[in-house]
Amino acid sequence: MSNIYEIREMTADDIDGVLEVENISFKTPWSRDSFEKEMENSLAFYLVVSSDDGIAGYGGIWFIAGEGHITNIAVHPDFRNRGLGRAIVKGLIEESLKRKIEAMTLEVRISNETAIGLYKSLGFKSAGVRPGYYTDSNEDALIMWKEL
Repeated sequence: MSNIYEIREMTADDIDGVLEVENISFKTPWSRDSFEKEMENSLAFYLVVSSDDGIAGYGGIWFIAGEGHITNIAVHPDFRNRGLGRAIVKGLIEESLKRKIEAMTLEVRISNETAIGLYKSLGFKSAGVRPGYYTDSNEDALIMWKEL
């Protein structure tokens, strides 16, 4: 497995690899059609982490009314604990700054302590809870915000 990674903007050619990461990472994964539509959405921006072994992870954000809403972030289990999730979030923050975005938000499962710790370490703060947000388990989502 390669230890050399490239973080770059996602293209339509990346969808197969992104779907592999998506399907292994989430109980209710997005469909191919969803990602194809995101590629056409002028408000959406996606990054991938690629290696010689394929797509190791990805992250997406919507830019709406001066805010960035992180839609999804996932790293393939074979590539976790290498700082790739942090690199993806930092890349989304950098893109937000380039676009003069004032704040970023996201929802994360209350039980996902690893992700919550990552977001807090990058300056996101807890701002509330969305009860029953995740339809697969009725789990609550923690709402987090970061001022830029």
